[in-house]
Amino acid sequence: MAEGDKSVDRVALPDKMFASRVDWNLLRTFVEIVRAGGVGAAARKLNKQQPSISAALRRLEDQVGVQLLHRLPIGVETTAAGKALMGLCEEMLEAARMVPHQIAQATGRVEGIVRIQLISAVLSPEFDEAIASFHRRNPNIQIELRVSPWRDVLDALERGEVEIGVGYDGGARSGLVYEPLFVERQQLYCCRSHPRFGHRISRLGELKDEGFVLTGEDELEVVTRLRRRYGLGSKMSGLAEDVNEAQRLIMLGVGIGFLPVLAAADAVAKGRLWPLLHAELEPSYDIFLLARSEALRDTATQLFLDEVIRRVRAQRRA
Repeated sequence: MAEGDKSVDRVALPDKMFASRVDWNLLRTFVEIVRAGGVGAAARKLNKQQPSISAALRRLEDQVGVQLLHRLPIGVETTAAGKALMGLCEEMLEAARMVPHQIAQATGRVEGIVRIQLISAVLSPEFDEAIASFHRRNPNIQIELRVSPWRDVLDALERGEVEIGVGYDGGARSGLVYEPLFVERQQLYCCRSHPRFGHRISRLGELKDEGFVLTGEDELEVVTRLRRRYGLGSKMSGLAEDVNEAQRLIMLGVGIGFLPVLAAADAVAKGRLWPLLHAELEPSYDIFLLARSEALRDTATQLFLDEVIRRVRAQRRA
């Protein structure tokens, strides 16, 4: 490219004294520019004049020795160096945010309540291990679990009634952070006394006249769509807005119904339930660890959230 082309990133040799020389306030300003999408937007957010924000960006680029942002008519675009620096800045800000929480834990001064709203029959070793480990280290913190249909979990998080949730979401809400916890599958079950026990179904339409146990508001969208596609559940013989109680009704012969595979595994092993569908017909979906994206969490809640996320990510890397 031409010598005067400013779109080319400057190249600099590593500065061994960078950490002692850099102005950390400039890094925070850089983060605000990227997050706001432009210098002007960052100036308004920080309640400063736009020239001072531009000058701060130039000083930071001089200190790191490379161009970090391209100024565009409609905002800014990060260079490769800018993207790398943004990732490091976010890690540093997160570490700084955790300082008071970690100090409180280290000095044994953490008390309070961790409120978690979740769907019924969540079976996750990482989640369970996080609760056990967290309680051993923080015996003065109370852990409260509230079980509700999945839409109520999302609504409670958005209203700020709880800071942590575990559940399903057919879409994505902008105010929430989604950490994949595990992939769940659902299967259609009948009880031992049902005429179809011991047989698999290849065509779901065969079941349209069967009496179904439904889970009402707790039924996941992926299951609702599957039922409606094949006309299943028009004859409702039972209703329970809790997976465990729905399983009870199915095992007692009230009707057939969908259940999470993991939740029904023990009953299947004991011969009390029979899976009617071939494995390839089972609907699958993600169960998420959910948190509010713009939250001022207390130390107890933040430490627990970090514990679960650490275990889940370690499991994925294994």
